[in-house]
Amino acid sequence: MAVDSCGICGGDGRITNSFGNETRCPSCHGTGRRSDEGGLRDVTKTKPSHYRGTNKPGAPPPKAQGPVTFQGVQLANDVQASAHVSNDTKAKLMREIADHEATHGKCTETFIKKVKKQLRSIAPIAR
Repeated sequence: MAVDSCGICGGDGRITNSFGNETRCPSCHGTGRRSDEGGLRDVTKTKPSHYRGTNKPGAPPPKAQGPVTFQGVQLANDVQASAHVSNDTKAKLMREIADHEATHGKCTETFIKKVKKQLRSIAPIAR
């Protein structure tokens, strides 16, 4: 009975590269005989568990509607307490405070001074 030898390694079950490294044949897995599977082993991920999810988030996390930090809440209370500012301006300043906290992590002293200066500039001048 004739046994077909492996076409990759020639039947000895070992292959050598140009650097002199020797390893098992990837086709016959070291047996030296031609495999019935034919060729190289398929190592692609074909299980359903490999297709569970992606790294892409489904929806972006919701933005904060108002300030979160202590300084941001105090500044928002100052904005809400000012009687001479319109509701549209109050809403705009509240969004600015929330956006600033989202990008910087906290309300900086410079930002607090800027908002308070805006509140003073909006105040009516008493004559």
